Amino acid sequence: MDLYHQLKSTLKDVVPECDLPYKAELAQRIIELKEEKNAVILGHNYMEPALFHSIPDFTGDSLELCRQAAATDKDIIVFCGVRFMAETAKILNPAKTVLIPSPKAGCSLAESITAADVRALREKYPGVPVVTYVNSYADVKAESDICCTSGNAAKVVESLKAERVIFLPDEYLARNVARETGRQIIFPGKTPRPATDTNDLLQYEMVGWHGRCEVHEQFTVRDIERIRSQLPDVVVLAHPECSPDVVAASDFSGSTSAMVRYVREIDAPRYLLLTECSMGDNIAAENPDREMVRLCSIRCPHMNEITLEDTLAALEQTRYVVELDEDIRMRALQAVERMIAIG
Repeated sequence: MDLYHQLKSTLKDVVPECDLPYKAELAQRIIELKEEKNAVILGHNYMEPALFHSIPDFTGDSLELCRQAAATDKDIIVFCGVRFMAETAKILNPAKTVLIPSPKAGCSLAESITAADVRALREKYPGVPVVTYVNSYADVKAESDICCTSGNAAKVVESLKAERVIFLPDEYLARNVARETGRQIIFPGKTPRPATDTNDLLQYEMVGWHGRCEVHEQFTVRDIERIRSQLPDVVVLAHPECSPDVVAASDFSGSTSAMVRYVREIDAPRYLLLTECSMGDNIAAENPDREMVRLCSIRCPHMNEITLEDTLAALEQTRYVVELDEDIRMRALQAVERMIAIG
């Protein structure tokens, strides 16, 4: 089956048929070019369906793609995801060329905190280990003790066996982890008090930060209640970047890959995904035997910057090469490798 008919068969219910010949042509050229250039393409679960189901050699969440980046023997890594993901691939592969198809593919979470912010927190809370969500830039990772993903965050926190932990930068993920691990949490703000003022810390086991995902913060408990009133048998899945109230009102919460697996395994006629809408399309395409309830279409504007056109141009021109300061890379590498080791 040629690529066009393959995409038509898989995406007939999620992509307009009139778009598929053009997208299949672009994808075929990318596949040919990645062979010529000895490249590997990594595709995050939030990629738009025609890209997700055609050109990546590997798809998955941040942790899975980190593992694939660490293991590849290809000369070029093309990361179809946002910049912090491409930076993580470069952290793990300093000798390889890492490309990101669009320089505009940022992240509201990654941009919510700086390396200077982390240093200030360390000064205020000396000796307290820093856990940083992988959705952060390399210089922030470099100031951290260990990274985590949404799928292993609680496991990472517990692995430290520390009385107190700083958890950055996602407020909602931090609150969800605090509840899962039985910890009380505070949020000191962007201007911490002097390091000598630690009385507030005595009452808490986690220190968080006020970063949020601009997609996941939009989902509400009212959304769930409204859907359940109409479809009582719906199974609700929420990403851990959603608010704790939304997570508590859902039937399942997990990383993007965990959500993919859960939908494959559940025995239910319909499900609702509280996450990025292109991932919903990708899951719907893989599970045509059950109904995905379409609550809304919240597209990550940063993931939306990654297109087939720009991926082709990145390979053709070897453009938007990801470069990192070596000192930052080496310090960030320790935090990322500790995360991967925990799994």
